Amino acid sequence: MWPKISLNYSPNFNVIKRSKKNIKFIIIHYTGMQNELSALNKLCDIKAKVSAHYFIKKNGSVLNLVPPLYEAWHAGKSSWKGLKSLNRYSIGIEIQNSGHDNKYEDFSKKQITSTKKLLKYLIYKYKVNLENVLGHSDIAPDRKKDPGEKFPWKELAKSKLSQWHNLDEKKLKRKRLISLSLAEERNFMMNLNKIGYFKISLKNYNLKKRIIIKAFQRHFRQKLINGTADQECLMISKNLLRS
Repeated sequence: MWPKISLNYSPNFNVIKRSKKNIKFIIIHYTGMQNELSALNKLCDIKAKVSAHYFIKKNGSVLNLVPPLYEAWHAGKSSWKGLKSLNRYSIGIEIQNSGHDNKYEDFSKKQITSTKKLLKYLIYKYKVNLENVLGHSDIAPDRKKDPGEKFPWKELAKSKLSQWHNLDEKKLKRKRLISLSLAEERNFMMNLNKIGYFKISLKNYNLKKRIIIKAFQRHFRQKLINGTADQECLMISKNLLRS
């Protein structure tokens, strides 16, 4: 069943229409604002210069702010698998949530139900690969944390709406906090680059490495976000590349 979508257009988009085949990604965000109305008003304020294609309210209502064939302004400086400025290739979904800088709360059941319906519709219509359903922190880990570790990626994957590993959780947990050798850590960072995360330059390498590992953990190892790669993280990265 497709979601019920109401129109609430934002003026913040590029007026040149894009081809349907250019839509390759779906990017999930949270608003990071405590007040839902303020968040919606900002996304529709021409002075704010930000927007998304869809907005999901606390009660699960779905609003269409920008038609999908137009480029909304949601991703900012971003990259994935060598592509940069992902606004050009993506559909953005904003979900109301206060975010890490406020009182980061669980997403409501109604929000997740609506998110699933919307993703199912968009993946089908635009033929988006599941590994390209991403969080804002995946494509901009040095700037963003959303939708964060409380977003149910695993639950979405069970409905074939996102990517997740197929490892046994109990066996996997035994590998948590077991250190990597230098060679294993190099392999892990190479795996992250193959998955899609940007390649780290030598300048501020350790800081950037920690930031990217945290982004990976927020998506694929949500029980512990510490910015340190371990055997559990390595196993997950290998499994994702196999799938």
